[in-house]
Amino acid sequence: MSRQIKFRAWYMPFGSKEPKQEMLHRRASSILSFAEMNPDAYIVEQFTGLKDKNGKDVYEGDLLKIKYPFSDNDEIGEVKWSNSDAGFIIGNFQFWKVVPKSVVVGNVHEDKDLLEENWRQTNER
Repeated sequence: MSRQIKFRAWYMPFGSKEPKQEMLHRRASSILSFAEMNPDAYIVEQFTGLKDKNGKDVYEGDLLKIKYPFSDNDEIGEVKWSNSDAGFIIGNFQFWKVVPKSVVVGNVHEDKDLLEENWRQTNER
């Protein structure tokens, strides 16, 4: 079984500090061509090859509500690529171990406040 290679891109013609203009879901070759022609205007994120417990595709940069093993608390973490782990991670865990029980609740571009709120709650315990 092979993993489907997909990308999504955030189009930001006014720079990363301004609100995101549009999320593109197109063929990988189209997205990569756009990003190569104008790298400052696009943030490209790769599909992880996995889906959350509701069947939604999970991309790099997504925020997942997860229940860590051996914990009673739900936390929100960002899906990131780790060169040292040669794979996607979320927090201190390898991504593939926690994603089947996780739910996509947003992404780092539109819902960054979820990460900040989660950080405050975690540190106030």
